[in-house]
Amino acid sequence: MQSDDKQMPIMEHLIELRNRLTWAVLALFITFGICYYFVEDIYGFLVKPLADVMGPDRRMIYTALTEVFFTYVKVSFFAACFVSAPVFLGQLWAFVAPGLYKNERSAFMPFLFATPILFLAGGALVYYLIMPLAWKFFLSFESAGGASGLAIQLEAKVGEYLALVMKLIFAFGLSFQLPVLLTLMARAGIVTASSLAKRRKYAVVIAFVFAAVLTPPDLISQVGLAIPIIILYEISILMARMSERKRAQREADEDAELDGDDEDTDHNKDDVDTQSSAAAAADYGDDDGKADDKTDFKALAGSAPKSDTPSSSRSLGSAKGDDDEDDFNSAR
Repeated sequence: MQSDDKQMPIMEHLIELRNRLTWAVLALFITFGICYYFVEDIYGFLVKPLADVMGPDRRMIYTALTEVFFTYVKVSFFAACFVSAPVFLGQLWAFVAPGLYKNERSAFMPFLFATPILFLAGGALVYYLIMPLAWKFFLSFESAGGASGLAIQLEAKVGEYLALVMKLIFAFGLSFQLPVLLTLMARAGIVTASSLAKRRKYAVVIAFVFAAVLTPPDLISQVGLAIPIIILYEISILMARMSERKRAQREADEDAELDGDDEDTDHNKDDVDTQSSAAAAADYGDDDGKADDKTDFKALAGSAPKSDTPSSSRSLGSAKGDDDEDDFNSAR
């Protein structure tokens, strides 16, 4: 009998993957065009933390003819990637989900929604909290100068500012994916909650090193990124423990179902053995009845008189021989 679920050949898989990627790229291009139309508003939104610190009478500069154009292109592409991320994740899920079991789909579905939400949370943290504090720290190095020196004033470049902002947003957004990564590793059995808890002191050091590499060389940005990473690490330990409890409960339920199936099988075997024993006993009873009938028949046959049997003939012959011998002895 053929199964209803037929496996797709490799070419059909590749065709489906091509179609999924086509829709994702098409969504990226459409959102890129929309974002480029509103690129000045988007760039103004990114510059607002610096504008609030510097004041309305300050300016930004560019020193290359193509700097502003390529900066706008980068801003549009950055915004398009963020806006079209749900479409890309949806197409990826639609391609992968048919090959997963039901429990695997239910396990991955929450993380599919949590990934963009956590990235947005990391970007919001750096935009509303870290940037204003960091920009105040950097602007504190300005000086008015005096009779013996020149004034030191910031003239921020458009391209450099965008590169710094994008670096910070990506650093915080990727760091906020730590609970998703560690929870998936715990579900796969790669790490455990106890092992994560034992390595907590190493995680703290790694968090500060990671923050020092990805953020500007100021204490505010480094501490502002390292502390959320440590908090997310603790949250990951709690989620790993919850995942382990759910997995243990699922395994216990599966073992209980297997034990129930084994007991049902044993009961069925006992019933079959009982029925076989009963049938054997019934057959044995029939054989005993037949044997008793044969015994009764032989007994009746043995009690009947048999005059013409060879044994009676031998008895008569022996009696006659004895009489002849007596007569011979008398004649002598």
